[in-house]
Amino acid sequence: MNQTKNKFLLPLILVTSLFFMWGLAYGLLDVLNKHFQDSLNITKTRSTLLQTAYFGAYFLIAFPAAMFMNRFGYKKGIIAGLLLYAIGAFLFYPAAQQSSFNFFLISLFILASGLACLETAANPYVTVLGNPETSAFRLNLSQCFNGLGSFVGPIIAAKLFFGADAGSGNLDSVQFVYIIIGIMVLLIAGLFVRTVLPEIKESTLVSHQVQDTKPLANHSHFINAVIAQFFYVAAQVGVAALFINYCIEADKSIDTTKASYLLSVSLLLFTAGRFVGTALMRKIAPNRLLLIYSLINILLCAFVIYMKGWISVYALMAVFFFESIMFPTIFALGVKDLGHHTKKGSSFIIMSIVGGALVPYCMGMISEKATANAYIIPLCCFVVVAWFGWKGYKIKQ
Repeated sequence: MNQTKNKFLLPLILVTSLFFMWGLAYGLLDVLNKHFQDSLNITKTRSTLLQTAYFGAYFLIAFPAAMFMNRFGYKKGIIAGLLLYAIGAFLFYPAAQQSSFNFFLISLFILASGLACLETAANPYVTVLGNPETSAFRLNLSQCFNGLGSFVGPIIAAKLFFGADAGSGNLDSVQFVYIIIGIMVLLIAGLFVRTVLPEIKESTLVSHQVQDTKPLANHSHFINAVIAQFFYVAAQVGVAALFINYCIEADKSIDTTKASYLLSVSLLLFTAGRFVGTALMRKIAPNRLLLIYSLINILLCAFVIYMKGWISVYALMAVFFFESIMFPTIFALGVKDLGHHTKKGSSFIIMSIVGGALVPYCMGMISEKATANAYIIPLCCFVVVAWFGWKGYKIKQ
């Protein structure tokens, strides 16, 4: 038992570091929306194409990434993802040189393609690095570091993106940030090249006796997880994408810089929510905690829609805390007991992240009159997540 734990400990620590890196990329994304609105003079609706490019890559790349890993293993899938991440980051330099929003979309798509490979590899890998019964706890723990990256991103962006030249079309700060990120990612890729990672046969890691011959499509809890993840990511991305716009409209004392810091604080709450949620899962079943958090967020979204001022901003910030455990919990419950289908199943759950590509654009169109109106969409999405935590997670024998 101790030998097994020691064998898995170093790979778990190393793979967990990846969660921070894609959290950082996501944390920068939502601030880029407002920065490009100012620097490139584009509308709120057009700026949400950043989310479309980012999460559209997940939809298109996740399944090929899973097929790649089925053939070559988790390690090579992670290295491939890191290289794509670095290439996309470096392409931000010529995109900024040309002040081309379309070039930024291409660069972001390539970067996010790397992230799709990393998530398709790292999420299921963490769930199988140990006892299946504690897979949701383990994944939530790793995802805490994703939250830390998301928290750091807006702080960097607030200091560098919204300087004196922010509205003049100057994109030097964007070039600098993404060049540094690209270098960091290449260094991490080199570390993975030199490290031995154990390959695991998922079919030997089911929590009880199940028929390994059962087709993937017949695992109803997996299908439900794909649906729930689609709507959860749609809600998460939509809530954050228009956060800065909402704050500015909700209270006149809030400017762009202050709103960026509030976004960072919200992502700190998101991170804290993951640590708190991970601790609570030792006492409360993951599905039950998912249901409770979803119901709370439904109420908070209603408050965001109908109230104004700082109190509604605080309600919006609280949404981040209670959505924190949703992605890893849905993922872990969805891939549980999939046996040899684990890699393929995880790729479909990652593909469902396309909800984050489609819904923010719809929210952008609704928000042209008033940003608050757009938050009816996340409210409806959390209803679906609540259903999954109530009944959809159950494994049928």
